[in-house]
Amino acid sequence: MQQINPTAHPNSQVDYELKDTSPRLGEQWPNGGVRGAGGWISGDKFTSTYDLVEQMYYLYVRVVKAKDLPTSAITASCDPYAEVKLGNYKGITRHFEKKTNPEWNQVFAFSKDRIQSSVLEVFVKDKEMVGRDDYLGKVAFDMNEVPTRVPPDSPLAPQWYRLEDRRGEGKVKGQIMLAVWMGTQADEAFPEAWHSDAASVHGEGVFNIRSKVYVSPKLWYLRVNVIEAQDIQPYDKNRLPEVFVKAQVGNQALKTKISPTRTINPMWNEDLVFVAAEPFEEQLVLTVEDRLHPSKDDVLGKISLPLNIFEKRLDHRPVHSRWFNLEKFGFGILEGDRRKELKFSTRVHLRVCLEGGYHVLDESTMYISDQRPTSRQLWKQPVGMLELGILSAQNLLPMKTKNGRGTTDAYCVAKYGQKWVRTRTIIDSFSPKWNEQYVWEVYDPCTVITLGIFHNCHLGGNEKAAGGSPERDSRIGKVRIRLSTLEADRIYTHSYPLLVLHPSGVKKMGELQLAIRFTSLSLANMIYHYGQPLLPKMHYLHPFTVNQLDSLRYQAMNIVAVRLGRAEPPLRKEVVEYMLDVDSHMWSMRRSKANFFRIMSLLSGIITVSRWFDDVCHWKNPITTVLVHVLFLILIWYPELILPTIFLYMYLIGMWNYRYRPRHPPHMDTKLSWAEAVNPDELDEEFDTFPTSRPHDMVQMRYDRLRSVAGRIQTVVGDMATQGERFQSLLSWRDPRATSLFILFCLLAAMTLYITPFRVVALLTGLYMLRHPRFRSKLPSVPSNFFKRLPARVDSMI
Repeated sequence: MQQINPTAHPNSQVDYELKDTSPRLGEQWPNGGVRGAGGWISGDKFTSTYDLVEQMYYLYVRVVKAKDLPTSAITASCDPYAEVKLGNYKGITRHFEKKTNPEWNQVFAFSKDRIQSSVLEVFVKDKEMVGRDDYLGKVAFDMNEVPTRVPPDSPLAPQWYRLEDRRGEGKVKGQIMLAVWMGTQADEAFPEAWHSDAASVHGEGVFNIRSKVYVSPKLWYLRVNVIEAQDIQPYDKNRLPEVFVKAQVGNQALKTKISPTRTINPMWNEDLVFVAAEPFEEQLVLTVEDRLHPSKDDVLGKISLPLNIFEKRLDHRPVHSRWFNLEKFGFGILEGDRRKELKFSTRVHLRVCLEGGYHVLDESTMYISDQRPTSRQLWKQPVGMLELGILSAQNLLPMKTKNGRGTTDAYCVAKYGQKWVRTRTIIDSFSPKWNEQYVWEVYDPCTVITLGIFHNCHLGGNEKAAGGSPERDSRIGKVRIRLSTLEADRIYTHSYPLLVLHPSGVKKMGELQLAIRFTSLSLANMIYHYGQPLLPKMHYLHPFTVNQLDSLRYQAMNIVAVRLGRAEPPLRKEVVEYMLDVDSHMWSMRRSKANFFRIMSLLSGIITVSRWFDDVCHWKNPITTVLVHVLFLILIWYPELILPTIFLYMYLIGMWNYRYRPRHPPHMDTKLSWAEAVNPDELDEEFDTFPTSRPHDMVQMRYDRLRSVAGRIQTVVGDMATQGERFQSLLSWRDPRATSLFILFCLLAAMTLYITPFRVVALLTGLYMLRHPRFRSKLPSVPSNFFKRLPARVDSMI
């Protein structure tokens, strides 16, 4: 199989817009269709119906076991396996060696839409090393007699069937236990079943096509405060050491600065912060080193500490420090020498703790899907439930060639909070239908769910890329949906364009059809969250620097990728990195242009007002100018009307904009992302490696420096645009709850200011602004928290 470049198949008249769809959701589900194996409900707090997907029927065959099978006359043994055959489709169980009573317990699922036979046959055969396998018997079922079973009905009980000869006219020795029924994708057997639409997949590839639910590991910040050391013993007794401490956790390594004083009792008092995942597999390795010259360091002492011995800090309470004895590097282990070494050992003074009051994974990105702290003890009650129906994809482009034709093996991954879900892989289809439904608890509505479509490159288990490295699953596209832009208890059914940026430009890879519903459990609790800090309290009491956040986020993503890559089937590193936007902070001329024009779009309103005012000053429209004079005189004569008039005007604008409120969630916008007009040189720069692959050393140094600095500027410009867009969204009804709260506040403020003297308002405002620090909180104010939760157009950027 050969990978092909999807950009070689351009679409004419590409439509990048979001489309409304009308799928038949839940129309034929008996009793509301109680959710089955497709869901994951934490703590059984929610009961969700399987009503966001279309019903799909499957014929299920559970092959449990057999008994009393005959042995071969030649080998005097039996290596049995079962073969389930329905028309042109054939599924085979694993075989057992020398066993007349095998137990398979495997399930086979045949799509009803592809059934072309009225008879189901289950054969039992004896596997031979050479020649044809021996026939032991069969059981046949008439398709018209197969019962139908839909959850919450109990599973169908398997029963014993006598084996028949080839013609079905007589019984032979042996029995097989089977259960045959017609069910839907809500059946408990669906995720683990062998599927007829993936009959061409064998070996390890079978595990890579199944739908699965993954949970991210619980991540902690490990804060190592290196205070001081005592009794440093350098190898050269004639010089005072230049000592620093190196700490390492797994692949993460950090160093303190060299002690400012050259002494055998150095002091540092520096914080080194790492990311650690439960269960803790790595140890904290500390080494005290002496800087001899810039290219050589001597290790003076070393110690390894398991992470589970350290205190777990949930709040800002202080942590007690401890002294640890270091083992001299390379010292012998003779018992007598060991006692002498411990008596005069170098000691290091540390304050180490695992901090669970932070949110670790993606607090430094705009696409936050979970704002809870690591420690479960600090979690609050959920405010709602998110239900997602992954229906299908349409018009996917070919991603590889097979037997001389293009084909695609697509699966979908969705990530929200700690939970990742992966649909089954649909083999050889440009319009795969998954119809799988999942549910999440929502602890904060101002979060984002991310979905990605990928081409499965691991169906045979031994695929290799051109350079001999393991093949990587190819990206087909991504969709982000901010929950706060969804109205409560409304089902959104849309077809989202799947867009990917290639070195040749932006490419539409197809469309993804989703059904999504956000259910609110408590409106009062949700409104309360709009006034709460965006991140846990520890982020504000002990904030990290920008450099620390970038490094910690990168390490957290690596840890999550490694842990999810150890699952079965693995969620591979390239998938995790794409879902977590690992390259979102890299320099890009295209993104910088996009952020610049976002700011210009915000300033266009101010420019329009200034032009209008210039027309008023020049009497372009006399009637408008006279009305402005009248309003100006009224406000000068009654200055107490200025503030209430402004608030009343914003209230009226918000009510007027209600009829024009958005009817669908935001999606990837190629124009906003500046992806349609980007030139080839800028794309070459964006897809260039970092550090750059340019050959000249000086050009490389300058180029990397420029990209690093420009990346920071790009982030700042993007943040400025985000703040302006949040202000713009106050009255745009992009977040219906936030706009409702703001216009209600404007109405109440206008009424209050109309009846309150202006001097009183000015006095109270001034006293509040000049209040003593004792009466100030270190946490952000309610207006600040409310403003930070407003949606921005960054969700629609590619």
